[in-house]
Parts: sequence; structure tokens; C-alpha cells
Amino acid sequence: MNRRREARPISYGRLALFSLGAGTLMILLTTLIILALQPEPVLGLVIALAGLAGAVAAMGVVSTRMTRRAVQEMETTSSREREGND
Repeated sequence: MNRRREARPISYGRLALFSLGAGTLMILLTTLIILALQPEPVLGLVIALAGLAGAVAAMGVVSTRMTRRAVQEMETTSSREREGND
């Protein structure tokens, strides 16, 4: 059963939700690591800063992947429509 997916315009709400979700998971993971290790203050600060950098990176990766996928779907749909009109 080959079902063609309709190309939907990108949902900014969904993009924001998934991006912030990825960042939240990274911060939660960092918090759990700090609680489990109970490091000295300086090491805890380094772990926290690394966690924040990881959160920003995760949000960037998720938003880039979602945007590229949406653009690719729109381009594929528009090329199919052009081929159908010829």
C-alpha cells in the first residue's frame, strides 16, 4: 500500500515545540548528571555550561532537520505538479 503524503507547510508551532523539547531534555539530562555526581562547584559549573551548550546544539539540530525535511517535501511536491502539467 503506497500512500502519498501530502506536503504540508511547515508548522512553526510544531517546530518550536520540538526544538524546545530537545533543549529541555538536554537540560534535564545535565541536571540528573549533576545530581548523581554531586561535583565540586567549579566542576558543576563546567558541566552546567556544557549542558547549556548541548541544549542549544540540540535545538539547532532538531530545527534544521525539520526545516530541511519540510523544504524537501515542498520541492518534491512542486516538481511532481510541474511534471503533471507538462
